[in-house]
Amino acid sequence: MSTYYTTADTPAGPFTMIVDADEAVLASGWTSDVRELAILTPATARLTGHPEHRGRLGLPSKALESYVDGDLTAIDDVPVRQHSGEFLNHAWEVLRKVPAGAPVTYTEFAARAGRPAAVRAAAMACARNAAALFVPCHRVLRLDGTLGGFRWGVPVKRWLLDHEAI
Repeated sequence: MSTYYTTADTPAGPFTMIVDADEAVLASGWTSDVRELAILTPATARLTGHPEHRGRLGLPSKALESYVDGDLTAIDDVPVRQHSGEFLNHAWEVLRKVPAGAPVTYTEFAARAGRPAAVRAAAMACARNAAALFVPCHRVLRLDGTLGGFRWGVPVKRWLLDHEAI
C-alpha cells in the first residue's frame, strides 16, 4: 500500500497527515514526527515502510486549510480509513457526526454509539483514534465539562474547541 504524508503549520502547531493512494486519512495529529503517526496506522500500511513526503495531499490538505480558515465542516467529507473491531469502527463514525461547537460528554458519546453503559469503551475509542481532527475526538468532554485528555495535548484540544465555538 502506498502512503504519503505532509506537515502543515496550524495555529495549534504542526499538523501531520498520512494518507493512502486514495487520499483517505490513515493517521493525523499535531506533530511534525511522521514516525509518531506511522505507528498509529493499520498494520498493512506500516508493513510497506516509510510514507513518501508530498507538499500537499489533495482533499485532506484543502480541508485542513479551510477548517483553519473557519469552515468547520470542511473536514466532514474527507475519507478516513481506520480498522478495528465493530464497536470502535462504529464509535469513530459516530464521532464524525458530532458537530463543531456542540461537544458531548463521554456519557453522551457512549449513548450515541449505542452502548450507554460503556462509557469507558467510548473513552477508549477516543484514545485509539488515529485520525485526529477528521474523526473529532476533541469534541468529547468529561461529565463535569472539563477537557479530559487528548493525545496531542490539552492546549491543542482547548484551541480546537475555542476555534469551533459558535
